[in-house]
Amino acid sequence: MPPKITNSTAWQQAELLMQPAFIRIVDNVRKLLEKSSWKGTYHDVLIWAAGTTDETKARVTQLRQELETATPEVAEQIREALRLLPMPHPGYHLCLQRQGQQVNVDLWELCYQVCFVEYTLSDDTVDIDTSLLDETGDVEWNLLDNKAKRVVEEMFANLPE
Repeated sequence: MPPKITNSTAWQQAELLMQPAFIRIVDNVRKLLEKSSWKGTYHDVLIWAAGTTDETKARVTQLRQELETATPEVAEQIREALRLLPMPHPGYHLCLQRQGQQVNVDLWELCYQVCFVEYTLSDDTVDIDTSLLDETGDVEWNLLDNKAKRVVEEMFANLPE
């Protein structure tokens, strides 16, 4: 799940950093894949809250499909039902494969490691890495590039032998 951002200033800083960080993550992955024996493909995925049952996931999926062709009256009933159910958020995964091994990497998680201070999967709330911003609040491009490169290199270094 995406981490929680606690105030409007941090939200604005995250908006400023997330897209360029994501682009740099993908670019650094591409560069390292070119030099690696791993092959990678990208996939859009739905990320559900922990504890969401398969039944609930199926129900949400069914309702979302029904919504596409519903009459206006039925559509309002479906929207009301969906408001009461957990909704997934979109994710973007990199599937790495080599010699029968497969590793899935959540690219947004890598992006969070770039944009937030000492981010881990268990973090509920986060702090923006303000060292990636200059005194006027603009992106420090070289620092962002270097941190994104380091995060991707660490991910590749931790892949199975």
